[in-house]
Amino acid sequence: MSGGALLAAVTIGLGCGGLAGILRPPTPRLAPRLTPYTVAARVALGRPPSGGVDGGTVPRVLGPPYRALFSRIARAVDGRSDERTARLLRQAGRAHFSPEEFRIRRLVEAAGAAGLSGLAVAALTRAPGVALGAAVAGAVWGWSRVGRRLEREVARRAERIRLELYTVNHLLAMHVRTGAGGMQAVQRIVARGRGVVVEELADVLAVVRSGLGEADAFRRAAEGTPEPGAARTYRLLASGIERGVDLAEGLLALSADLRDSRREQLHKDAVKRRATMLVPTIAILAPVMLLFIAAPLPSIVLGSS
Repeated sequence: MSGGALLAAVTIGLGCGGLAGILRPPTPRLAPRLTPYTVAARVALGRPPSGGVDGGTVPRVLGPPYRALFSRIARAVDGRSDERTARLLRQAGRAHFSPEEFRIRRLVEAAGAAGLSGLAVAALTRAPGVALGAAVAGAVWGWSRVGRRLEREVARRAERIRLELYTVNHLLAMHVRTGAGGMQAVQRIVARGRGVVVEELADVLAVVRSGLGEADAFRRAAEGTPEPGAARTYRLLASGIERGVDLAEGLLALSADLRDSRREQLHKDAVKRRATMLVPTIAILAPVMLLFIAAPLPSIVLGSS
């Protein structure tokens, strides 16, 4: 078959497929409508709150075999368990990704880095052994790069939570002091606030609306947050809902602890930066001083003028 005939056949096929899609559009999927009612069951099973299979005939038919193959390979390479990977994804704000999807994406990026590095070295050196070594190094770099990026996202999210939590705790204490309950205070903060802590509280409200208990929802949020201070706040809210403890005093005490720990961290960072600023000075001046000290040594030892 010539190239023109092949191009004509492909064009006719695409045109017929587009016309069929216009005349008889695909049936709307039922999964998005059922998602609000399945959040509690998915969370109880350790799955992300929302899930589903990508639309389209080709992904539904060919997707599962390839996903199973890639998932098996990635699971063999990755040393983390599903629980730990899911916890890291939640802490990084990627709860919509399952551990399987994250491993597949990590494997794809590692394969892409291996292919690019291998082709580049092969084009430059034309040595199969060197190209193979470069491909292996690229695969290792691509695989570890995705893991380091996830850890950096977790650290950045924890830092943002640490900065926002002091204000959120004070606002919650203010609402509780004015007569609101713990859940009412959280609802007011979520309705008017923005930020990472507010997003976590909004997730708690979504899980509660799906049928999970209020205290259990806060304990689940405490297990999923990357910041220990936020975990203490969520556990305090769970205890306040179950036992009726004084939330205002506890929230203010947590805020004071956060302020003290933040002050100590700033002091440590200042000391580290001050020491870092001395490194260039020492690196430049120390060789010069050693030269001045060592210059007269030959004349002193040998007695030459």
